[in-house]
Amino acid sequence: MDFKTSPLMYILAAGVIVFVIVQSVFFIVKAWKRGRELGIESEKMKQTVISSVLFTIAPAISILATVLALASALGIVLPWIRLSVIGNLAYETVAAESALSALGSSLANEVTDKQQFSTIAWTMTIGSCFPLVLLPIFCKRIHKAMNKVTSKSATANALGGILGTAAFLGIVAAFISRSIAGVPSDGPAAGVMSVATLLSSMIFTIALDWLCRKKGVKKLEPFVLPIAMFGAMGIAVLLTQILPPEIAGLTWR
Repeated sequence: MDFKTSPLMYILAAGVIVFVIVQSVFFIVKAWKRGRELGIESEKMKQTVISSVLFTIAPAISILATVLALASALGIVLPWIRLSVIGNLAYETVAAESALSALGSSLANEVTDKQQFSTIAWTMTIGSCFPLVLLPIFCKRIHKAMNKVTSKSATANALGGILGTAAFLGIVAAFISRSIAGVPSDGPAAGVMSVATLLSSMIFTIALDWLCRKKGVKKLEPFVLPIAMFGAMGIAVLLTQILPPEIAGLTWR
């Protein structure tokens, strides 16, 4: 039996998911009672609950796509556990890839060694714990310091926005470069399929963004990311089937 999908792993996953569900129900009940104490109409609270449920659909689809993306290497249970609590595609992929790179492997290959699997699980889990500890302690101070600097002048305020945008673009550029140039040594290889997937996701995103902005389809905005992800994955699968193997499998690193 594959240790990645053993009964113990499913028991751990069930425990984590039950805890998350119980916690969510607890806060929903507490919030509902508090709403009644404040005199908020039941109809308004029902509308809030419904809108909240609808708002979670798009992120849930993105999380599902992330679980599927990691499942080939890590099995479905560990990504399922990780993304049921905290995490996203960018962090989970980078954390797992960094751990595997240090061990001389990559997410392109299925993890069959228990030590590697344990190392990846600890890396993904411990790394995601730091924000929970550091944010309550330092976030308010950092935010105050940034507001103090950016409020001095219009130039400083504009510079703050530029720095934030630059940081985000830097993260995006890192993922784009991995798709185009690959990763040295034993990291993921770049090739026809990685570039085709990248271009497909960009085209889907641009097209969906155009529909949201120009055609006023505002309800589509929360679904842009998951649709683009699944669309790009679908194009990759289609190209793998229709392209000659020597082209579909072509890599340059």
